Amino acid sequence: METFQEGQRLARDLLQTMPTTVVSGEVEQSMPSSASTREITVAHSPDSDDAFMFYALATNKVRSAGLRFSHTLTDIETLNRKALEGVYDVTAISFHAYPYIQDKYALLPSGGSVGDGYGPMIVAKRAISQSEIKQIRIAVPGTMTTAFLALNLFAPGIETAVVPFDQIIPEVIAGNYEAGLIIHEGQLTFDKAGLHRIIDLGKWWQKVTGLPLPLGGNAIRRDLGPELMASVSGTIKESIQYALDHREEALAYAMQFARDLDTQLADRFVGMYVNERTLDYGPDGREAVRRLLDMGHKAGIIPRPAQVDFV
Repeated sequence: METFQEGQRLARDLLQTMPTTVVSGEVEQSMPSSASTREITVAHSPDSDDAFMFYALATNKVRSAGLRFSHTLTDIETLNRKALEGVYDVTAISFHAYPYIQDKYALLPSGGSVGDGYGPMIVAKRAISQSEIKQIRIAVPGTMTTAFLALNLFAPGIETAVVPFDQIIPEVIAGNYEAGLIIHEGQLTFDKAGLHRIIDLGKWWQKVTGLPLPLGGNAIRRDLGPELMASVSGTIKESIQYALDHREEALAYAMQFARDLDTQLADRFVGMYVNERTLDYGPDGREAVRRLLDMGHKAGIIPRPAQVDFV
């Protein structure tokens, strides 16, 4: 088994050798191709959990005959918007975005980020009651995120302002917003910044429904066709399984995207969102996706009903 240090070396070498460009905040990485291979464009967030998940695919630990995967890394709200245009063959999306792209994409059965009793949090500089939180303006990471959907199910009609997800905590600390809705690693670091957790929407959702909160998943273009969709799906699942089986080296690779988390916290964060549910949602996980989108539609947040379709 490769050591943690070896995983870090692999991450450095990969970034040095892969052709990489940065355009409007996006990082694109690709591997050499040949005339006999089919390129599959893959897009996901530059976060430690997604990096962990795609480690084996990005470093060629897992391969699929005849396929070459090129990777684009950018924030989830941008990915949601680009999915509306069908830009990438495979893309990470917020489940809130799925009803808007369901004609172009189906959901992969693996790669989901599911909060089992935890999820996006509302945080503030002072203790605020749940009734009061519904009366103030909250900084949110994007209107197509699942966090935004869950917030509006919790507090219909709440006033929000879109702020880049990595700026929400600093903006709340600066006093520009009384509260913020945090996602990603901020769920583990907000207390170090002196903020109070007002409510964990994953806990709230579980109390209301008895189900885990499905936050994001991987979607694949329907026009790839059933055979290619199944092949890509299997390869991505292999990448997730490889990372779980080689945790130390995959975590070392993921640390470059950990945004100020130490190794212990990064390991905890990855464990929250890359686990057995990431390999397969399970019956309750799939039911949670359907329930979330159905509730969003019935509440008038999502304008069209979702036809949840897994590959």
